[in-house]
Amino acid sequence: MARSIAARRSIAFAIALVVFAVDRSVKWLLVGPYDLERSGPYTLLPIFDLRFTQNFGVSLGMFTATSAEMRMGLILVTGLIALGVAVWMLRERLMGDLLGLALVLGGAMGNIYDRFMWGFVIDYADLHIGEWRPFLIFNIADAAITFGVLILLARSLLSREKPGADENQQGDVPAATETIDA
Repeated sequence: MARSIAARRSIAFAIALVVFAVDRSVKWLLVGPYDLERSGPYTLLPIFDLRFTQNFGVSLGMFTATSAEMRMGLILVTGLIALGVAVWMLRERLMGDLLGLALVLGGAMGNIYDRFMWGFVIDYADLHIGEWRPFLIFNIADAAITFGVLILLARSLLSREKPGADENQQGDVPAATETIDA
C-alpha cells in the first residue's frame, strides 16, 4: 500500500528527530557518566577507540572558528543549510531521497546543537588501523550526514530519466490527445 506524500514526509522528519536524539544521547553518555574527556580513550576494538575531541571546524576540520563571531557565523551558515534541507524535504516526494535528506538534517541538527551549546562539536569515534587514521575522529551526526549524502548521490546517479520521459509520464497531468476524424 502506497503511503501518501504527507505520510512519507512525516516519517522523514521523524527519522531526522531520531538521528538527533540518538546523537544527543550518545554524546551525553560519553561526556556525562563516562566522562570521556578525562578518562578516555577507551579501546572497544583493535581498530576502534572512543576518544574525546573538540572540533571547532566543519567537515574535515575546515573553516575552523577561532572567535565567537566565527562560531556564530558557522552556526548561521550550517543553520541555513539545515533549513534548506528541511524545505527540500517539504518539496520531495520520493522516500529514498527523503531518507537521505532526513539523515542529513538530523546530523546537522546534532552538530549545530553542539556548536551552539559548547562552541565546538563533540567528536569521539576514532576508526584506525594501527596509527593510520583514514578518517578524522567523528560522531553519529557526522556519520548520518555522510550516509545521507551518499544515499542522495547514489539515487541521483542511478535514477536516470528514460529516453522520451517527460513530466506527463511522472504522474502529474495526463497528456491531452487530439483525434482527427477523416
